[in-house]
Amino acid sequence: MEIPLLNGIVVIFSLAMVVILICHKLKIPSVVGYLITGILAGPYGFSLINEIHEVEVLAEIGIILLLFTIGIEFSLKKLIELKKPVLVGGSLQLLLTGGISLLLAMMFGLSLNQAIFAGFLITLSSTAIVLKIIQERGEIDSPHGRGSLGILIFQDVAVVPMMLIVPILVGIGEGGNLSNELITLGIKGIVIIIAVVISAKWVIPRLLYSIVKTKSRELFLLSIVLICFAVAWFTSKAGLSLALGAFLAGLIISESEYSHEALGSVLPFKDIFLSFFFVSIGMLFNVGFLLDNLILVILITLGVITLKALAATISAMVIGFPLRSAILVGLALSQVGEFSFILSRTGAQHGMFSGDSYNLFLAVSVISMALTPFIISYSPKLAQRAMSLPFPIRFKHGSYAQEQQEDLSDTLEDHIIIIGYGLNGRNVARAASISEIPYVILEMNPDVVKEERDKGEPIYQGDACQEAVLKHLGIKKAKVLVIAISDPVAARGITETARRLSRKVYIIVRTRYIRELEPLCELGANEVIPEEFETSVEIFSRVLHKYLIPKDEIEKFILELRSESYDMLRSISRKTHHFQNLKMHIPDMDIKSFRVGEKSSLLGMDMSEIGLRKDYGVTVLAIRRNTEFILNPHGEIKIEPNDILILVGLLDKLIEISPLFNTDE
Repeated sequence: MEIPLLNGIVVIFSLAMVVILICHKLKIPSVVGYLITGILAGPYGFSLINEIHEVEVLAEIGIILLLFTIGIEFSLKKLIELKKPVLVGGSLQLLLTGGISLLLAMMFGLSLNQAIFAGFLITLSSTAIVLKIIQERGEIDSPHGRGSLGILIFQDVAVVPMMLIVPILVGIGEGGNLSNELITLGIKGIVIIIAVVISAKWVIPRLLYSIVKTKSRELFLLSIVLICFAVAWFTSKAGLSLALGAFLAGLIISESEYSHEALGSVLPFKDIFLSFFFVSIGMLFNVGFLLDNLILVILITLGVITLKALAATISAMVIGFPLRSAILVGLALSQVGEFSFILSRTGAQHGMFSGDSYNLFLAVSVISMALTPFIISYSPKLAQRAMSLPFPIRFKHGSYAQEQQEDLSDTLEDHIIIIGYGLNGRNVARAASISEIPYVILEMNPDVVKEERDKGEPIYQGDACQEAVLKHLGIKKAKVLVIAISDPVAARGITETARRLSRKVYIIVRTRYIRELEPLCELGANEVIPEEFETSVEIFSRVLHKYLIPKDEIEKFILELRSESYDMLRSISRKTHHFQNLKMHIPDMDIKSFRVGEKSSLLGMDMSEIGLRKDYGVTVLAIRRNTEFILNPHGEIKIEPNDILILVGLLDKLIEISPLFNTDE
């Protein structure tokens, strides 16, 4: 028997594999690949799928699971950590983008409710695309990475009230009473909040605890899915959206200790069903409309990208970001996001969109999302060009820039300049302080600067890419410059600027990836420490130590490995002849300690009677008796209860003699 939906699923997945593979080669996000798949398979493409309604049902499940996972991942702790980018930057970006969009929409003849709805759609950016690209570039911990993350978190949370407001906007458009709508919404909101609090604190934790005790993975997964769809169904019956209910269900589970396990169980299903959502959006895309209105679509797309980039840039500058980082944040958030599609479907179902308006929105959204990787890739160059323009110093260095009352080069000499006050920067500063070496720190996060300055740290806020900032830190008299930041583009810029200003300063750069090693060295870095290989070196040095290879040989190995720029690790076929003297001299040797139990057969025996060396080839290095250590114990020493014997020998022999020390057998 033929199942109609199965035909659609096979066509979608087969076509999506080919399209996403091509997109991957072109470095286009997979979200855009799914949209293109829908365009090709839909009625405006090759009409490969007739089961459009069934695909839309699967798409609704994808939306529910997406909001459910966002609810689970929602973290008050993360909001507190990024409070300024989230609360101030996010709300300001929302107001600027939405407000300007609203005014422009009304100028073009839209009614108030339609203009507000258009502002909602344009305000939101793509969390999935932006975070994926920033993570791949290793910039998630950089200032602009954290700023982008903060604003995106606010947008994701803001989707929830937007979903509540859309039906009210529809009611206004149909001549409904706004006050009645708001009162009804308020009552529903209070009831839902009470239900969420009760469920999160008392009901769900106890339910999940009982289920987890069964140790049944199937039962746990079934329970999580049931909670998700049951709450979504409940909110739908209350006149609210399914997606809002899914978010609240995730929020309830996020307060339990099983949230991580629940998230891991649901994520694979979310990714599968969400692909149907983007495909279903692509099916609505009218290629003929795009070709007929190509100039209009391009102009509006450029306008949306420019508006969103400017609004986010201004928001980032208001919360203290230097101009360069603010521009990077603005350009990263310049596209229309996936949540805009969710709102657009809601609006279309309620008649907020006409056919041409919806087609225009889809065209602008898809193009802006497809351009995002290229915009983010080019953004550092654009930011650098902006920094060369005659903007005020306060704009370039951030609104929290310290007043430079004195030039540090007048008071410091042969000092260390530490760029970035993350984990690595803190450790360098701590070591310099202990060693009584003069140092100064530069950090871009104004909150960190204020906190550490209050503790007495010599820390300043600013962008080290600027010559004026490095001069203020005394780069010409500094002995060492340590660059410990997560932004590879900024690290290259700082290295080049520092080397141009000082030929004698010793530049050490921490980077995450080995591919940055050669470019940084060419720009003037004396040492580049790539984390991915330094971790490997540390692990392997401990492995060699476990095999009892002499310490001086291990150190020689590491020194030669670094001097060869990690070539041996990058290609095993090259330059391995330098390390032929590293042999596994004593394989399987180990050192272990054993406590003598109260009922051990060794009690009262002296060392010569035990015969560990004679019978097992195991040597006693020392005996710990209470707080006393007996090194190289002689044969007449008797074994006492709770003695700890430290032995060296072959691992299998040490395992063989372990029953001699058992306590209660």
